[in-house]
Amino acid sequence: MATSSSSSSAKKVARLAQRGKGKKVRFQGGTLFPAVVLGVVVLGLLTIVYARQSRPDPGSFPPQVGDHWHAAYGMYVCDGWLPKLTGNQEETLLDASTGSETYENADFGATGIHSHDDGVIHYHPYSSKAVGKRARLGVFLDVYDIELNTDRLALPEDQGGDVYDVDDYQCNGEDVEIKVVTWDSYTDTGKGETNITDLADVRITNDGMVFAIAVVPVGTEVSMPPWAAELPELGAVDGGNVPTTTLAPGDTVAATDTTGG
Repeated sequence: MATSSSSSSAKKVARLAQRGKGKKVRFQGGTLFPAVVLGVVVLGLLTIVYARQSRPDPGSFPPQVGDHWHAAYGMYVCDGWLPKLTGNQEETLLDASTGSETYENADFGATGIHSHDDGVIHYHPYSSKAVGKRARLGVFLDVYDIELNTDRLALPEDQGGDVYDVDDYQCNGEDVEIKVVTWDSYTDTGKGETNITDLADVRITNDGMVFAIAVVPVGTEVSMPPWAAELPELGAVDGGNVPTTTLAPGDTVAATDTTGG
């Protein structure tokens, strides 16, 4: 009886297999499901492409070439303000091969960002290298060859040569941190916004800002530089015209008469 039953089952399997020959396997519900999946994938790819192409250029935001912005700045160590940076960086050199003048300070020549011994960042971009979201504190500091990060503040010899390193510098026996405190306006009365990372990349987003670079014990509150209240008067010295070129990053402009600026 067992042999007869097994033989019968084998025959049924063989018949079912014979019936299935040449038949196509179909998704449940027909072709609708794979079509929907394909549509979703295509739509996703198109969305990614559109987002990348429509993303605004970092240089399309304020400030732009021709803008005159001013921001107060100061460097505070332990319990006092360091001397203001000196030199407007507008010294020029004569190119013997072309007979034209260029700025001695290549960073200033490429950006037009500097100070006037007054504790003010005179931010009037010469080129696209310093416009839009490229307008950062580090653009100004590079002109004066100042190193700033979370571990170190270092000034060049012509600015005193002081170096403050969190690993070996203390304020009255206390370990220190380096931070940048910003205010959107010199008229603000609050504590400002504290930045403890990417310090050189802190953005300059509008005219009238204030920046305090601080080397202080952890948790120390830092106020605006005392000259910040004089920002309108201090900025008024920088009223000259600037070139309206839009050079590519890394290029420089020839020296131009920027009387007062």
